[in-house]
Amino acid sequence: QVQLVESGGGLVQPGGSLRLSCAASVSIFSINAMGWYRQAPGKEREMVAVAISGISRIMTNYADSVKGRFTISRDNAKNTVYLQMNSLKPEDTAVYYCYAGVHDMNYWGKGTLVTVSS
Repeated sequence: QVQLVESGGGLVQPGGSLRLSCAASVSIFSINAMGWYRQAPGKEREMVAVAISGISRIMTNYADSVKGRFTISRDNAKNTVYLQMNSLKPEDTAVYYCYAGVHDMNYWGKGTLVTVSS
């Protein structure tokens, strides 16, 4: 069982920045893929950014809508993944969920709300 605890959501003005954090209850080295999804009101949950553990390096994948604005990173010592969000837009408003894939199991955090509004 993997527990994920998110933090860092809130209200920000358009063009602003936020950093989300997700701490895992297990070693990050035991997690195959870890990242962020989001769900806006009335829409389906979508992938935002995921870091996948490869044989020799970490591979990252971003949604087209956030490329160049969002950056996923990880702190192995803290078993934590971050999502740095810059140049935020109103359409980025959503509940952001941390995700971890361990072998055939998928784990989700409870979500943190990000609201981009003036």
